[in-house]
Amino acid sequence: KILDNINYFSNDRVSNIKTKIMNDRQVFFKNKNILIYGFGKSGISCFNFLRKNNICKIFDDNKNNIPLKLRKELINVNKFALISFDYIVLSPGIDIKKCKISNYLKKNKSKIITELDIFEISYPKINKITITGTNGKSTTSKLLYEVLKNNRMDVRLTGNIGYPVLMEKRIKKNTIFVIEASSYQLDYSKYFRSKYSVILNLYPDHLERHRTFKNYAEAKFKIVKSQGKNDYAFLDKENKFLSHLIKKHRLKSKIIKINYLKYKKYLKQIDNAYFNNSSNKKNLSYVLAIAKTLNINIKKVINTANKFKGLNYRQQIIHKSKNLLIINDSKSTSFSSTVPLLEAYENIHWILGGQAKKGDKFKLKRKYFSNIKAYIYGKNRNFLINSLSNKIFYKSSLTLNEAIINLNNNIKNDKQKNVILFSPCAASFDQFKNFEERGKFFNKSIQYIFKQNKI
Repeated sequence: KILDNINYFSNDRVSNIKTKIMNDRQVFFKNKNILIYGFGKSGISCFNFLRKNNICKIFDDNKNNIPLKLRKELINVNKFALISFDYIVLSPGIDIKKCKISNYLKKNKSKIITELDIFEISYPKINKITITGTNGKSTTSKLLYEVLKNNRMDVRLTGNIGYPVLMEKRIKKNTIFVIEASSYQLDYSKYFRSKYSVILNLYPDHLERHRTFKNYAEAKFKIVKSQGKNDYAFLDKENKFLSHLIKKHRLKSKIIKINYLKYKKYLKQIDNAYFNNSSNKKNLSYVLAIAKTLNINIKKVINTANKFKGLNYRQQIIHKSKNLLIINDSKSTSFSSTVPLLEAYENIHWILGGQAKKGDKFKLKRKYFSNIKAYIYGKNRNFLINSLSNKIFYKSSLTLNEAIINLNNNIKNDKQKNVILFSPCAASFDQFKNFEERGKFFNKSIQYIFKQNKI
């Protein structure tokens, strides 16, 4: 258990010692008593990865998440005091302050590790590019993955997007992992380290879990604090709180501050409607900066960007004609993710609604207000209406389908060019299982209405 006594914020010498210790995962994770808490995708991948050489027990607040064939590994909550675990692998969705074994976890916090920690301990020499931030993580990760893949690199897209890191097979010395990491994944990690760390932006988010913006930002910033002198950190130059964190902590990595105006000459070469707004331009600027650090030809990055189709339900253009543009941005769960789209277009019919996030604020310059008509639906529609502060014309609806009908009534005889923007600025859980289900529902509903009206 030497690693238990090595501080997470170790110097380079200690890091070298740690790397030697961790070289053989069969030695480190062998004959240990391990609790896997949370049996979603992450928990399942950890269980399958560790079970061959260890005694792995499972716990989930909802035992129905555990397959019948594995119920024999399920530990009863009353038996926790009788078993001494070497490690507790915590799934990112677990909030130790709001779970069935909260007191047990607080007493054994030193034993908590994450899927990212297991990966780091198992593959310490593999190059990792870890991307986090409030908005744009998935898009940036996917774009960078395609750039590296088009340069014939053995690259894996993992984390919040793609497969969990521990599900990847046939890993070689030259394999590169692009990891999309959330604040939840990083918050409880102890050993995870990334040679290339990226923080795209920081806005108040997930405050129901982190309690304060400071806690949320510090969780993200762990990927920079853990780096050594041969590592690189790519950070938003314009973000004042990131600048504060850089000054606050004694960092060892090379800090590269991203100013997307610096990449203007390259952005002019992009002929892809997906990059019409400032948020996606900034995403591309990060990829250009990383490519430059990796000595990748910029022309290949531009070619990849021009062919980039984006991801489903993330600022996705689902219809484009002379008089109508429809964007499905169901992934949007905050005002900060939607504002760049509201700034990029005119004659916008904006559908928003759902389960609003604590502390979220609407910040849009007054000059854009007259371009927008809003259709607000769902559980927290009064919060969203109050957030607009009578700045924008709106109609209120109970359901998403009703909001779409109201929108259709407004534009069916309108001959000017319109933009329909489905960007909810709220979580989906009041009416849908997840943002994907919400995005699919929007596509089906909008297609049916347009078919009826022969649009």
